[in-house]
Amino acid sequence: MSRADRADDPSPAPHRRLVLKGAALAAGALATSTPSALAASPKAAPYVNPLVLNRADPHINRHTDGFYYFTATAPEYDRIILRRSRTLNGLATAAESVIWRAHPAGDMGAHIWAPELHRVDGKWYIYFAAAPAEDVWRIRIWVLENAHPNPFRGTWVEKGQIRTAWETFSLDATTFTHRGTRYLAWAQHEPGMDNNTAVWLSRMANPWTLTGPQVRLTTPEFDWECVGYKVNEGPYVLQRNGRVFMTYSASATDHHYCVGLLTADAGSDLMNPASWAKSPTPVFAGNDDTRQYGPGHNCFTVAEDGRTDVLVYHARQYKEIVGDPLNDPNRHTRVQTLGWKPDGTPDFGVPVADAVRAEG
Repeated sequence: MSRADRADDPSPAPHRRLVLKGAALAAGALATSTPSALAASPKAAPYVNPLVLNRADPHINRHTDGFYYFTATAPEYDRIILRRSRTLNGLATAAESVIWRAHPAGDMGAHIWAPELHRVDGKWYIYFAAAPAEDVWRIRIWVLENAHPNPFRGTWVEKGQIRTAWETFSLDATTFTHRGTRYLAWAQHEPGMDNNTAVWLSRMANPWTLTGPQVRLTTPEFDWECVGYKVNEGPYVLQRNGRVFMTYSASATDHHYCVGLLTADAGSDLMNPASWAKSPTPVFAGNDDTRQYGPGHNCFTVAEDGRTDVLVYHARQYKEIVGDPLNDPNRHTRVQTLGWKPDGTPDFGVPVADAVRAEG
């Protein structure tokens, strides 16, 4: 979605207000969303965009029960919502439940951003960003757990803050497994660095605890990553064709927002930054022909056929924003088929126009 980081750490790093947020990518084998984990079903109807209005930082998880579970940032930044449907198009009209609300005071009281719903070891987990009600830019990563098979039921237990190496602005956590190891990827400001956020990776001891070192995979360096703010955020992982692809979002959350890509060989050490190659150009950006602007904070799911990869993201229908982009609620959730190039790398294409079929 979009963040306005005030970089609350004591280091002399950024001395200007930082805006952050937009993003998402996780899922070794896309956790519960891998084609191999799902039975094929009839061909999907054409996707109708925008899919869900006024919902940024979308996360869609197709679980083994055949349902698509949807969560996203609500523009009021005060709650976590959940929908489900047996079809992607059905999410547009599915009933929406509030499964957790911001605290009236103290931690997790403000800026409830970018929730992601994951199934880990037989339980549901939601990773999200939040700040204390009294210090709204002191944003950190938090975790909820629900042991009930149905995430609309049971009790969501607050497992606490994910502790990283520094107490600095952090958000956009996503989790995935690779070769039997669970990882967390997230965005965070590093003390002493002249940026807003970089993307980090760490192994996990359990779904709410990091273990071992944390490594920086990408920091804003290209011009397209530094428009307005120096931002790399919203990572999300897709594993295909012998490679691990990690998308992330860059720049301010207006029409300059766009998606970058990191690629690692599936046999490499993911904790070695040298294993990751970074695209020198954005792989997904705004388009004047289709009138979609600031696409980003994406994730991936799979179509109803159980095989076709689907790109999920938010975008606006206009460039002009009055005031802070954080206060503009019109980042809508969109979906479209993800293509593949002959060399086995993803072909994102351009964000499709509204009400135009995204071949699916």
